[in-house]
Amino acid sequence: MAASTATAVAPDWWNDVNNSPMWQDRTFHALAVLYGAVSFVALVQLIRIECRVPEYGWTTQKVFHFMNFIVNGVRSIVFVLRRNVQLVQPEIFQHVLIDFPGLAFFTTYALLVLFWAEIYYQARAMSTDGLRPAFYTINGVVYAIQIILWLVLWWKPVRAMVILSKMFFAGMPGWVCSYWVLVVVILFIACYLMLFLMLQRFPVESKGRRKKLNEVGYVTTICFSGFLIRCVMMCLNAFDKEADLDVLNHPILNFFYYLLVEIVPSALVLFILRKLPPKRGITQYHPIH
Repeated sequence: MAASTATAVAPDWWNDVNNSPMWQDRTFHALAVLYGAVSFVALVQLIRIECRVPEYGWTTQKVFHFMNFIVNGVRSIVFVLRRNVQLVQPEIFQHVLIDFPGLAFFTTYALLVLFWAEIYYQARAMSTDGLRPAFYTINGVVYAIQIILWLVLWWKPVRAMVILSKMFFAGMPGWVCSYWVLVVVILFIACYLMLFLMLQRFPVESKGRRKKLNEVGYVTTICFSGFLIRCVMMCLNAFDKEADLDVLNHPILNFFYYLLVEIVPSALVLFILRKLPPKRGITQYHPIH
């Protein structure tokens, strides 16, 4: 009897919170504050790196922190104005405002893969000339496909196109990972294995060897987990209206989704990569341009 009472009360509590404008505003403002904090940390780290090695210009490491600053800053602004975003017409622009930072998030962490790949290639005295064109090509293809989906959705806003667009962001066509998230996951794992094997060749007593192995392993695990959760949640979002993330009346779901797939991974990665490059003249620093 008690169990059935608890079951009956839970949906009422869930619905009361979801349909409360006060809880909606509090939840979205809390997300805005968290995104703003991550954005501020990324900006501070960017300034610290620039002050440490200003002579190297815009390295990949600096661009990575700048992209974190932009992505999290835009997310913060969107959540501050979340109720107004829901009123934007035509509806396609709502999708663009909510989903575009997800594309930028993809670019940011693809940039981290590029950073690691450049470290590996430079350490092996190999040419890095082909890495950046590959990075630009992959991003160009991903952005082009999503823009085409948005344009088709604007032209003919049928349910099937909405599902297709969301599944593209989820990284899951049907029940298997679609290529853009799969590409990032594969690249993370590939770069981790390359760096792991390279560092394994260093002497056991080599300074920083274990620390660098742990750093690469932690970041790979965090990013893989974040993209995997995104896949599952966005696939549910595409097919189940109760799991829709693009509406105001699912604040709790929105809070935990964005917390787990973007805020926590970004914060952890920034913390792990907080170490500054050595000052020029103290030790040789090979910039990644």
